This record gives sequence, C-alpha cells and structure tokens, in this order.
Amino acid sequence: MTEATTPATERPALPDRLSVDPRSPHHVRAVFDHDIGIRINGKERTDVEEYCVSEGWVKVPSPKTVDRKGRPLMITLKGAVEVFYK
Repeated sequence: MTEATTPATERPALPDRLSVDPRSPHHVRAVFDHDIGIRINGKERTDVEEYCVSEGWVKVPSPKTVDRKGRPLMITLKGAVEVFYK
C-alpha cells in the first residue's frame, strides 16, 4: 500500500506537541511516515519545525539569523494551530 491508499486507522494519532528535530523529546518518528499539514490562523505553513496545539504556537526558522552552531534561530508564531493528515 502507498501513503495515498493507507486507511486512516493505520495512521498514528497526531500528538499535541511535535518536533521535526530527532533529538527532541517531542519527536515521534511514526507520524513522519505520513504527510502532515499544519495551519496557523487559517494559513497553511510548510516550514514549521515544531508545534503545540494546546498552547497555540508554532516555531519556524529565521530566514537569515543562525545560532553559534550554524542552525537557524527559531521564531515563535502564536495563534490557532490546526494539524491534519494530507
């Protein structure tokens, strides 16, 4: 079966908080086996690194600023967060 034909019952439940970074305690590998979408304030974002639905924020990388290890700094955007499987 491909991702497009996978029934919803085989997908893991989307967590309240999720991070793309595998070093984070909020990283859930099974969720990333499927395409997910994230909307904040009604606008779909594709550059989200971490989100929390209950607290209403997402973190996106800064376009130019990096930390001392060369990773982009994260900007926190607040609002209504909606997470869904595509």
